[in-house]
Amino acid sequence: MAFQLYGGLDTVFSLSIPQVVKFGLGVTGEVGFEARRLGLRRVLLVTGRTLYESGKYEVVKQSLENEGVQVDVYYNVHIEPTDESMMDAVNFAKDKNYDGFVAFGGGSAMDTAKAVNLLTTYPAPIMDYINKPIGQGKAPPGPLKPLIAIPTTAGTGAENTGVIVLDVVKLHVKTGISHPYIRPTVALVDPPNTLSMPPMITASTGLDVLMHAIESYTARPYYSRPRPSSPAERPAYVGATPISDMFAEKAIEWVAKYLRRAMYNGNDIEARYYMMLGASIAGIGFGHAGVHIPHAMAYPIAGMVKEWKPPDYPVDYPLVPHGISVTLGAPAAMKYVAVAAPERVAKAAQILGVHVDPTETPRRIGEAIYEALIRLMQDLRLPSGLKEIGFKDSDIPALVEGAYAQQRLLIVSPRVPSKKDLEQLFKDSMQYW
Repeated sequence: MAFQLYGGLDTVFSLSIPQVVKFGLGVTGEVGFEARRLGLRRVLLVTGRTLYESGKYEVVKQSLENEGVQVDVYYNVHIEPTDESMMDAVNFAKDKNYDGFVAFGGGSAMDTAKAVNLLTTYPAPIMDYINKPIGQGKAPPGPLKPLIAIPTTAGTGAENTGVIVLDVVKLHVKTGISHPYIRPTVALVDPPNTLSMPPMITASTGLDVLMHAIESYTARPYYSRPRPSSPAERPAYVGATPISDMFAEKAIEWVAKYLRRAMYNGNDIEARYYMMLGASIAGIGFGHAGVHIPHAMAYPIAGMVKEWKPPDYPVDYPLVPHGISVTLGAPAAMKYVAVAAPERVAKAAQILGVHVDPTETPRRIGEAIYEALIRLMQDLRLPSGLKEIGFKDSDIPALVEGAYAQQRLLIVSPRVPSKKDLEQLFKDSMQYW
């Protein structure tokens, strides 16, 4: 059916990845070689304060300088960046004529570097680029400067995606900027970079991998979308494809096998290796297939948190890390999705360790994925629901409005929720155990 041209449906998908993706122990040290290959002479290295103060960024800086590249360092990256924190980085970089950028850190550092690249190459108010309906959703006028991304967490897969995730402070909502031009030019994926991650950061980033994989795997098929009026109008998230399916299944498998090990024994290099590989391939997969309801729910959860601070995160402000915010709505959301994608949801539950026959009723399949996710949350010591991080029933209307605004994500779901559906999903997410 996917190969028939009928009914005005879109039968095309594309796979965009960085020009070069290198994976392996010690590959961080090749950043200088890659910068020289790209012809870079002056770069901004974007990293986090912890990596800067620990000196771990020095291996990147030294490799660049050994190849004759001049390096400035910006290290005031905000964990879970905001429009304001990104503009601070942009203001640091503007008028300095960098010919390229290097990101060394987690998703926050990589997304900040992407924003700096975009907004210094094509200056405009940041809301011009933020996805509709929150922003204007304008595309970059042309290609950006080279960006080399070196992840230090096994989570976002941001080294492989054309997405910037940020909080809009005044609106209390998390949203994004999406376009293929934003994708890094080179990704250097080096598992030992994650050895210093403490337990809760390991858990949160690993759960982000899992939800990227599960959501892209259960997304509506790419050929169920209306055909765009021109190739330029095809959305960044097209739905599940044969390529994203392969990556998603493997990523779910590796998370199921290795995330608990990585959290409880941070020096387990085998677990770190496969979590990093899973993060990277899940990033490639969801980067074109998309994510849906759990991510849409996560954005207002992160944007509206009032007081809660997670263990192991060096912050003095309220924060729900992205992997945790995505997971808090996931059991309820995936149970809801099971009606529309029973075989996919059953397969995900099986890989996570809860056996269910795909010919079972959607209700039973929904219960299986719910059970699998709850088990994992409990094993990783996550909060028991939204109430534990300070949300009340009175917050649900605002949470619903924030999630409903994420239409670019919700339409990827095989079952698109109404506001009433989202209200029930948030109620169901208040307390799981």
